[in-house]
Amino acid sequence: MKPSQQFLFAHPAHFIAFGFGAGLMKKAPGTWGTLVALPLFFALQLISIPAVTWGVIILLFVVGCWASALASKSLGVADHGGIVIDEIVAFMLVLAFTPKTWVWVLTAFALFRFFDIVKPWPISLADKKIKGGFGVMFDDLLAALFVIVSVVTVQSLL
Repeated sequence: MKPSQQFLFAHPAHFIAFGFGAGLMKKAPGTWGTLVALPLFFALQLISIPAVTWGVIILLFVVGCWASALASKSLGVADHGGIVIDEIVAFMLVLAFTPKTWVWVLTAFALFRFFDIVKPWPISLADKKIKGGFGVMFDDLLAALFVIVSVVTVQSLL
């Protein structure tokens, strides 16, 4: 089955897994999904309650596991490229540790896309070994941790 708008709206899990439609983009759906994280994260920042931001990130991770598993099953593909909730959640996590300037946000964005695409060890190991909805979400969580360590390390050197 090829994902379409009909697929997107056939089940709430499809809509969530495909990043509210970003995953239907023909070119670079993971990049588009990562971009979706920006307005979501910064809208949460307007509330100015860190516990709310962390709660939403955790909730989206759990919901993302469920939605990714269901969408994968519907498509008959373990981790379809259009499933981008993993990029959204992981990049929201990265943004929680990134200074809120355009230079830092763009740097974090580029680093996240790099680690998500290249998948250095142990990200590649997790991608191959951990299956299901949790597996879809977990390798991007590892990519986010690589970025967070990078950003925090550079910040401490400045």
